[in-house]
Amino acid sequence: MILVIAEKPSLARNIALGIGEMKRRDGYLENNEYLITWAFGHLFSLADIEEYNPAPPEANGHWTMANLPCIPQEFRFELRRGKDKKKADAGIKKQFSIISSLCNRPDVDTIVNAGDADREGEIIVRLCVKNALKTPKKQKRLWLPDQTPATVRAALAEMKDESEYQNLADEGFARTYIDWLYGVNLTRYATLKTGTLLRVGRVIVPIVRAIYERDLAIRHFTPEKYLALVSNEETNGEKIELTSKQKFKGDDRAAAERAAAVYNAAGATVRDVRRKKDTLSPGKLYSLSKLQSVLGKKYKMSMTDSLAVIQGLYEKGYLTYPRTNSEYLAVAEKGKMRKIIEEIQKIGYPVAFKDSPKIFDDSKIESHSALTPTYKIPDKNALTKEEALVYATVFRRFVAIFCSEPCLAERTEITIGVGDLEEFTLKGLVITQRGWMQYDDSTQKEKTLPKLSRGDTVNVAFGAVEKETTPPKHYTIETLNQYLKNPFREEKAAESDEMGADDAAEYKAILEGLELGTEATRTGIIENACKSRYIELKKDTYTILSGGEYLIESLDRLGIRMDKHRTVEMGRALKKVFRGEMSVKDSVSLAENEVRAVFDSASTDDAEDRDIGVYGEEVGKCPLCGKRVLRGKFSYGCEGYKEGCTFRVSTYICNRAISKRNMERLLLEGKTAKIVGFVSPKTGKNFDGTLVLKDGKAIFDFSM
Repeated sequence: MILVIAEKPSLARNIALGIGEMKRRDGYLENNEYLITWAFGHLFSLADIEEYNPAPPEANGHWTMANLPCIPQEFRFELRRGKDKKKADAGIKKQFSIISSLCNRPDVDTIVNAGDADREGEIIVRLCVKNALKTPKKQKRLWLPDQTPATVRAALAEMKDESEYQNLADEGFARTYIDWLYGVNLTRYATLKTGTLLRVGRVIVPIVRAIYERDLAIRHFTPEKYLALVSNEETNGEKIELTSKQKFKGDDRAAAERAAAVYNAAGATVRDVRRKKDTLSPGKLYSLSKLQSVLGKKYKMSMTDSLAVIQGLYEKGYLTYPRTNSEYLAVAEKGKMRKIIEEIQKIGYPVAFKDSPKIFDDSKIESHSALTPTYKIPDKNALTKEEALVYATVFRRFVAIFCSEPCLAERTEITIGVGDLEEFTLKGLVITQRGWMQYDDSTQKEKTLPKLSRGDTVNVAFGAVEKETTPPKHYTIETLNQYLKNPFREEKAAESDEMGADDAAEYKAILEGLELGTEATRTGIIENACKSRYIELKKDTYTILSGGEYLIESLDRLGIRMDKHRTVEMGRALKKVFRGEMSVKDSVSLAENEVRAVFDSASTDDAEDRDIGVYGEEVGKCPLCGKRVLRGKFSYGCEGYKEGCTFRVSTYICNRAISKRNMERLLLEGKTAKIVGFVSPKTGKNFDGTLVLKDGKAIFDFSM
């Protein structure tokens, strides 16, 4: 018997459809040759800190600094716990018991890993088998690019040994350990320090930071007025707008008008006209993030909503595996594409197979090919409104790429010279045959130019037009996705979506690990950032929230440098693990060293001078009522505030931390040591000073 362990029940059902008739049992399906059971996604999770470093009794079940940092010698997994976090979830426990029983059935000689075709799916099923299997058995891997019955049957006949996916599993485990080290240690540390739950993760923080920095740049942007030389006169019945590269300061109108007069006196003539016929290429097939960008921009569909719809269409067998970062197909898939094209031809679309390196390129595929429709074409009435929109977007792009009718255009380029002062180039495009463009949105913008010939006079009337500089734009679903795919590439340098565009640099970055997160994880991480009230998505625009500002500013004060450089360094290490160039241990040690560095830096003399202690910690006695003064979220305050005591000293004064050590000295001796590095809120200049107690208040004393 062959036991197939699927990642989730829906996948198990689709595998069963590919196999044929099967009987339903409690937690599995069965026929004479196959057993199929399933997990519920992750049945196992890494054990919590207390399983490695028990907390002292006085912690009373709460987080404590006493068992931080936690760097396990060997990571341990346990069945996922229920909502009470005290014991394994009952449903998960029951399903694992079924999996364990089936793995150890005497008639089972082969176990098949049918996790999703990615690193997460790989380790989900591996953990089940590792914890269940008592004696060695043959293990295979079922790799499904889509969930249609034909693909399932073909994949079952071509299964490879599980050992051939060891590098993928190693990458999955390394990612799990690294994210645990960062997330668990630094989340607890930052939370204990600030008194606010701060989710510190390898990817979530750089995402929030990018939005935070962009929004601050917009908030602090001061527009500058300037004067531009602009002419917008009519020639041959068409307005021709010319804007000079020359710019003048906003208060220098006289100079701008003199320059405009010189331009007008020089006159303008057509120096060159070029017209050529061209064949336009459609956009490339979709990766997940490119598809989500289009859906967000066109339909204002959030990444969470679009992924849910795309995943649903995949599970119904209508789309291929969605979590792909490639816009290309594998060379080995040419036969499969021919079959899909045949089905599309049957419903009346003019498509034909094209054997082109712009479509098929193995060098630009890491694990999965681009998203495409399958041979299974849905009845439109069987889809929800959102499913129909998503499916049509993928389907129409596929039809455009394989369309047998070319899109023809005429390109026009006119060069206009204003005396010997400046040349202007106007570009236009006229579509003469729509071809594929009737099925997919065009990335070209049509602009009709007037009919001019070399030597023609162009009417001009340049004037000084007041303009002003514009701030950066908020991140949208599209521009944030571009940033996450390569955070070191300028937004304006984002590659064209045209099929013929040279995207070698983009794929080099992907394969090297320059991405922040992956196609499989980004959507969930961004959703968590929204749920945590760090960022907000309205229509398709992201903005920072006060919670996100507090997160980033708190981490900066705590010296936790979780930025794109750190995250990309870890991403590169994970790619090396996948390629077999680095061991799991060596990649994890990079994260271990970074976590240790945070805690080591917190114990230096300089750090103590800025360390505000732990939330709820006692720092001395109140000078007004004698009760305890505790470290609060934003200040050191008397616990007698409910009885009316007003004593309070902010943890940050003039952008300078008032350390726990200085606060203790203030309460004990009536003054702090001299504190260096205050910043005046009015002038922005640095100054030094000493805080003293006077009438129960902390004030500056510059005489000391």
